[in-house]
Amino acid sequence: MTRDNPIRIAILGAGIIAQSIHIPSLLRAGFILDTVCDLSPSRANDVAARYGVRGVTNPTEVFSDSRIDAVLIATPGSHTELTISALEAGKHVLAEKPLALNLAEVDRIEQAHRDSGKVLQIGYMKMYDPLTQRAANAIAELTGIRLVRVTVSHPADAPQIQHLRMKPPVNDADRAEIDRANNYEIEQTDLVLPGATPEFGAYFRNIIHGSVIHETSLLRGLGLELPTEWTAEVFPQLCGSEPSSLLAIGTSKDVRFIISWNWLPEYPEYNEEVKVLASNGRVEYHLAKPYVLEERSRLLVQRHDGQERQDTTYTEINETGFLRQLVAFADSVNNGTPVRANLDGVRDDITTLTAIARAAM
Repeated sequence: MTRDNPIRIAILGAGIIAQSIHIPSLLRAGFILDTVCDLSPSRANDVAARYGVRGVTNPTEVFSDSRIDAVLIATPGSHTELTISALEAGKHVLAEKPLALNLAEVDRIEQAHRDSGKVLQIGYMKMYDPLTQRAANAIAELTGIRLVRVTVSHPADAPQIQHLRMKPPVNDADRAEIDRANNYEIEQTDLVLPGATPEFGAYFRNIIHGSVIHETSLLRGLGLELPTEWTAEVFPQLCGSEPSSLLAIGTSKDVRFIISWNWLPEYPEYNEEVKVLASNGRVEYHLAKPYVLEERSRLLVQRHDGQERQDTTYTEINETGFLRQLVAFADSVNNGTPVRANLDGVRDDITTLTAIARAAM
């Protein structure tokens, strides 16, 4: 943990995940929470008051404060601009996904990162789940892998966060700044998906880069080489702001990859699993649900010896990937430990997600 050399940190974006998971995890990991920043004055002040810290609405107030060592960026959408500003201000950065929507943005971030000499880590928390490395080790022992299947059941927000008993947000954020950020994201989307309808562009930003990106980063964390070519479809047809399901299929070295992301608005809980089928065994990885502070993942490893099959189930300590990624971030800041969730992975994810999106258009 960071208690021997505490890091003073500010959080940018005080929405559901920040309130329910990020801030409690920061405190558990030994960080000193200095400032809560949100475009909504009421939200910034309300959340800050709970922890006896400062609440602000302008990130510049955070970047110009020399007492703050690091920032956790948890705002909606692309985090390119805030990440660059934070690095240029000399802050270490843990940025939630998506960091960027295209490789040109990553180039700009990489230059700012190189010039700053600071730590930049991406919020791929599933890579830091206590069981991810064990799952990767089990997959590495498989021979003759034929199928890697990721299945996500994604409900609307209400079933996932009802237990949090959160107050409804006040609509007092700076509308002009929200519109500016939205227009920027549309411009960045048009660079990689020219001709996309507004509905598909929004789906690319909010679902593919907002949720499916967890699956590509997790597969990389499990040591699997992602396909470069995909077929994909979105169904039913996009209409308005309602999401649709995604089915993407790719091949890498005779291994079929299937990503099945399913929009099930009335489903009672988020569910995510990875199954790897091979000649000499099978691995099933059931990921912890978000918005639950002490949820545990579960790993099932099946091994074969002739006609005999051995099934082993693993669970771990009640620490989620959210907490473990903060511990790793602190270790990189204090001790220079290499960052696992880095820009190379972002480039791989963007390449994969762009290929899937183009196939589904």
